[in-house]
Order: sequence, then C-alpha cells, then structure tokens
Amino acid sequence: MTEWVIHTTPPTLLDRLRGAQDEAAWGWFVDLYAPLLFAWARRCAETEHDAADLVQEVFVTLLQTLPTLERQRAGSFRRWLRTLLVNKLRDRIRRQERHKKALQERSPAVESPDIAEVFSEAEYQQEVARQALRLMQAEFAPATWKACWETVVRGRPVGEVACELAITENAVYIARCRVLRRLRQELSGLIE
Repeated sequence: MTEWVIHTTPPTLLDRLRGAQDEAAWGWFVDLYAPLLFAWARRCAETEHDAADLVQEVFVTLLQTLPTLERQRAGSFRRWLRTLLVNKLRDRIRRQERHKKALQERSPAVESPDIAEVFSEAEYQQEVARQALRLMQAEFAPATWKACWETVVRGRPVGEVACELAITENAVYIARCRVLRRLRQELSGLIE
C-alpha cells in the first residue's frame, strides 16, 4: 500500500484524532459535530434532554473508536457517523421498550419518523462546513476572513468586496483561496 504524505500540509482533523491525545483536535471536533448530531437527534423526535444524552453517547463511542478508525472510501465517515447515531437511537428505543414492558405500561404507540430518512447529505455538508468556518475564523486576519465570507457565503461580487475592504480584486481571490484551502484541509475525509 502506497502512502502519500506531504510534510508541508497540516494533518487533517481525522489524522490528529487518530494520533496521540490531542485535546485541541477533540475540542474542535466536538464543536464541529455536536450541533449537527443534536439537530439529527432532535429530528428523530427526541426531546432536547434525550437528544443531548444521545449526542453524548455518540461522542463516547467516537472517543473510543476514532483513534483506530480506517477510512474506507469517500463519504464513509458521514455514513459511519450517521449509522452510529441511528444505532445508538435504536438501542435507546429498545431499552425504553424493555423498560415499558417491565412496568406493564401499555400505551398507544406514537409514530416516530423513519430515523434513516432524517439525514441528508447536503444538510450534513452545509452544517459541518458552516461550523468549521465559524471555528476557523480566528485563524485569519479580519480582512482575509471578510473577503472570503462576503464572496463565498453572502455571494457578493468580488469587485464590490474589494472596494469595501480597500484591497485589490486579486487580493480578494487570494484571501478566498487561502480560507477555502484551509477548510478543505481541515475537513479532508469528513466531507466530499
């Protein structure tokens, strides 16, 4: 198996999580994924409290398994993360059903949404990218950040942003390229 390593490229987040105990990487990972996992759990008809517990269960499993996780193919991390959340939710439902049965409480079943259908690829990518951008903002000079944000996220014309920031259009393109390259590096393996 050929391993491609470029020593000038910072390691991806997944690489840092697989390595030695990197508290900063884990903190970044939690900040990046907690909102998405919580939204998915809430959409599965979980209460806010139950959704928070479910997310915590997922993170415990991630803490145990991510250091040894091998990336199989493109998109596999998202599918694996989704499967992990769905399995934790199904385990919770089974525990609740056993508990109800033990207490002999028979109530009409409330129809829950199909938990496999509440996850969309587009939503996943948007949420992870949005969170990553929010977390990465401090890594860039304010003008660099604003040039990228205004042209990519807000869709404003490059010339308009260049005039507003008193920089050249080329500087706007360079700033945008730097931020997006850093985003791709950080999220390599997490989104396609």
